[in-house]
Amino acid sequence: MDTAMDSDGPSLSIAGLLEFEEISVAGPQVIAGDARLDRAIRWVHIADSEYVERFLEGGELVLTTATAFRHRPEAMTEFLDQLERAAAAGTIIELVDEDSAFDEVAGTIVRDASSARELPVVVLPHRVKFVKITEFAHRRLLAQQISQLEHAREIHETYTQLSLYRAGAQTIVERTAELLGTPVILEDVAHRVLAHAGRGSATLTQKWAGLVTGTSTEPGVEAAADWRQTPVGMRARRWGRLVVPRPAESTAALDQIIERAGEALTLTRMADRDEQDLLLQAQSGLIREISDSDGLDDRAALERARSLGFSPAPGAEFLPVVVRLDRDSDTDPTRVQLQERGLTQEVVAAAARVGSACLVTSLQSGVFGFVLAAAGTRAGSGGRRSRRPGGTETSGRSETSGRPETSGGSDAEQLLAGLLNEVEEYAASWVVGVGRGSASLCGAVAGLDSASQVAEVASTLDVRERSFYRSSDVRLRGLLSLFADDSRMRAFAEGELGPLLGDAAGRTPSASASGSEANRRSPADESLLDFLELHLAHGGNISAMARAGYLSRPALYTRMTKLQNRLGVSLDDAESRTALHVALLWWRMHG
Repeated sequence: MDTAMDSDGPSLSIAGLLEFEEISVAGPQVIAGDARLDRAIRWVHIADSEYVERFLEGGELVLTTATAFRHRPEAMTEFLDQLERAAAAGTIIELVDEDSAFDEVAGTIVRDASSARELPVVVLPHRVKFVKITEFAHRRLLAQQISQLEHAREIHETYTQLSLYRAGAQTIVERTAELLGTPVILEDVAHRVLAHAGRGSATLTQKWAGLVTGTSTEPGVEAAADWRQTPVGMRARRWGRLVVPRPAESTAALDQIIERAGEALTLTRMADRDEQDLLLQAQSGLIREISDSDGLDDRAALERARSLGFSPAPGAEFLPVVVRLDRDSDTDPTRVQLQERGLTQEVVAAAARVGSACLVTSLQSGVFGFVLAAAGTRAGSGGRRSRRPGGTETSGRSETSGRPETSGGSDAEQLLAGLLNEVEEYAASWVVGVGRGSASLCGAVAGLDSASQVAEVASTLDVRERSFYRSSDVRLRGLLSLFADDSRMRAFAEGELGPLLGDAAGRTPSASASGSEANRRSPADESLLDFLELHLAHGGNISAMARAGYLSRPALYTRMTKLQNRLGVSLDDAESRTALHVALLWWRMHG
């Protein structure tokens, strides 16, 4: 018996139903919609009125004797119109009078109403038992649904088993190709083939880039826009897609198969990363133990680290490094956590690629540190121009030090530069702080605190022109960061800048007030603070200040006079300028 084929498998069609004995012996006459007799039937419905639309959802075959409206042309037309609007599969109309003879008049009305319609309309000139038709059709449809459920269960069990047994990507792709009977390709986001299977898949991989872009063709391969595919990876970070570039031999549950395959590939990658997460947690615990313990010597610490995959070369130099992700106050904490996790894994992978080892720890949300081990030979990457994460190439001059970033430095720093080059395309921005290198693992772990302070200070820079910062790069800002919560430093800054701070002076950052109290306060004079910063940045050079501040000389002198009067000091005095500069830097960082 004929069936229609769709993405869900073989379905009962109108043409197939007409072969059923109960209908075929009645001499069915197709008077409209011959070309659509292969339409799949979703269900069978019996109607006795022309107003049938509200009972249909689409895909139904409607059986009727049309007794109530067969002799009214307008009613017959309305009946067929409603079937078309409801997207019914078609209709079978029994036109038999009380004497069991064919109703010629009604037959003419049906033919006229069906003229030029695409809706399949079948007339039965002999009496049939609708109950037998519906029983047969529903039995077939229910059997089809049960078969689909069974097939879905088999697919589910197949991919569940692959996931539980930690099957590799190649194994999953091979099983998918077997189920579909067609080549299957797994590619990454750059359209590089990661795995392939199925007859002819090797040929496709040889010209895959051209097939993706449309510059190459292959017999039997559809246009890239028509490929069946599913993304692979978590929604926040897709890492590839599974593609079926040719029509599948088995279209039954095709979408379900490739979706389950995509999920299995995602779970496999996640399981691999979970193992790595456990290892990183263990490394983080070791670093905390080294930091908190006075009795753990360097030899014991190295032995523990080796058991966790940290295997430095003999005589290696250890460099403490802290990475601080950029974040706004309203950044979603979950997003920061995912970015930190992803970047940590990228750094570990990059360390392996450059031939080094690193011991990693999470310090706080959005901040992680690692100890990088460098052998006694240089990594040879110091001649590269530095990049700020995010891809901006710079000339290598530090905003804070005012000195060019040379290609010199320790072997470990050279290696770090190469490692950061490896991860510079990661979709986030960050700043890196570096502590003093050490021949001792315990000494390097102790240096993570210093590296963290450097990274925190460097994160406040408006312009970053180094791939990483040492304490010598952040200079005065680095020193002032050590006095972030020092009440004496706050008193000094407020004493120097007090006349410009208004009621902001004398309040700690945690202080709060009601809206009415805040409105009564005198705000800080930001314009004069900015002008003081301009003056100090240019050493009081009038021409440079005028250019940078877009001010005329008369306006500049007026503001200088106002600023000196408010502060009560002369800006020509070197000690006053130094004190004001230190106070303003601290206030901008911690006030």
